[in-house]
Amino acid sequence: MIKMVGMLKRRPGLSVQAFRDYYESTHRKIGEKYLSGYASRYLRRYLTPLANPLTGEADEGEFDVILEIWYPDQAAFDAANAQFTVEEIAREIAEDEERLFDRSRMRFFFVDESESKLATPTPSE
Repeated sequence: MIKMVGMLKRRPGLSVQAFRDYYESTHRKIGEKYLSGYASRYLRRYLTPLANPLTGEADEGEFDVILEIWYPDQAAFDAANAQFTVEEIAREIAEDEERLFDRSRMRFFFVDESESKLATPTPSE
């Protein structure tokens, strides 16, 4: 299993709600079109900044969404990414990204996960 994560920021002037609405109604469908048959999961985790416990202030946050794409293996990842170099596909994606993201702030990573086993919490009284 290969997991790729992207940290994405909405373009300036786009509200949080407009960003989320457009991503789910439009951009997500472009992703699904090109990831289908290659990726096993395509997730968007929208971020809501929390107030700093010391200052009580919340800022806008560095990113608005964490993108997760899971591939069954390296071959599927490579095949999916090969199509993104096709001029027509690359142009479609880039043009839509310009409507949605601050592309200069996009960051992508591979993820290796380690999980801790924790005791089951007891109900608060």
